[in-house]
Amino acid sequence: MTTSSVQKPMRMLLTGGGTGGHLFPAIAAAEEMCDRLPGSTIMFIGTKRKMDKDSLSRYGFMVKSISSYGLKGKSFLELIKAVAVLPLSLVQSLYCIFTFRPDVVLGVGGYVTGPVIVAARLLGKRTVIHEQNSVPGLANRKLGNWAGKICISLPESGKFFPAAKTVLTGNPVRKPILELALENQEKKENAPVCILILGGSQGAHRLNELVAAAICEDTRLQQIKVIHQTGVTDCQAVTEKYKKYGIAATVESFFQDMAQVYSQADFLVSRAGATTLAELAVLGKPAILVPFPHAADNHQHKNAAYYVAGGGCIAVSEQQLTCETLADMIADLATDKERRVKMAAAMKKIGVPEAAAKIVDVCIESRS
Repeated sequence: MTTSSVQKPMRMLLTGGGTGGHLFPAIAAAEEMCDRLPGSTIMFIGTKRKMDKDSLSRYGFMVKSISSYGLKGKSFLELIKAVAVLPLSLVQSLYCIFTFRPDVVLGVGGYVTGPVIVAARLLGKRTVIHEQNSVPGLANRKLGNWAGKICISLPESGKFFPAAKTVLTGNPVRKPILELALENQEKKENAPVCILILGGSQGAHRLNELVAAAICEDTRLQQIKVIHQTGVTDCQAVTEKYKKYGIAATVESFFQDMAQVYSQADFLVSRAGATTLAELAVLGKPAILVPFPHAADNHQHKNAAYYVAGGGCIAVSEQQLTCETLADMIADLATDKERRVKMAAAMKKIGVPEAAAKIVDVCIESRS
């Protein structure tokens, strides 16, 4: 490949979505592409979810939506609907790709990825997929033989894909998170310990209940600074719970400026979504992980196991968790700064801050 061809701006089409965990790596890869090759044009094909559109519009990307529905874990009627709409999904994808004329198509997972990657291959476009989790989702597993290259975040997922096409890149994190990771995050000596609770972009009802009860009802924890992302459904109830017990917690359904929130946190209680874990690793933030028990293929438990093995996290299953045991775990970390420092260093070793750059390398090498 010549230097001039590498420097030429690219037309990059991204597809995926359904959760923030799929969107944010795509945004990070798009930002890296635009930094690397100024003048590059980005288009995103996603779902019709409001969250997807709102998140992407903030970055100024062209956004198209196609008709597409998930297949896994659906009722019989929902499956019929999802299968029936697939021809329409394919036609819409073909039209978007034909009119946009991308140099490369990058799929980041989620059911919408399937028809877009298939359409791209039918039109002779270069294709790359990226898998965030230790166990690939249904769409990416099926696309393993279609995609030209496969980028993976964790070594464990490599066994699901053809080895010759697979590249270990890590999971990209957004630019503000990377910038925060480079800053000196030393806190003032007498500053209170701060805990951040993340249930994921969809919220986590049982986790919200357990954490709020643990903090409110255990006197050891009532001096901790609390920041709690609840999801839309539980925001009011959790806010009222803290208020009732006089806990000055910052509670929001969803934080847009995660870098600002992360900068305050000494440790977290969190689900084990792949993108959250990638961000925590880059930042060196220790965590108590409570994997979502109904995640497809139990992938959150397997995500968590990778970071626990590296020494940066503690994991406990939701089924085994009680308010009392969670309170003990939080109190232990809150009062043991030396342990937090060791866990933070272990997380940093696992982090891959150059993940977006590695994926862009693969996309540039794969350009039409």
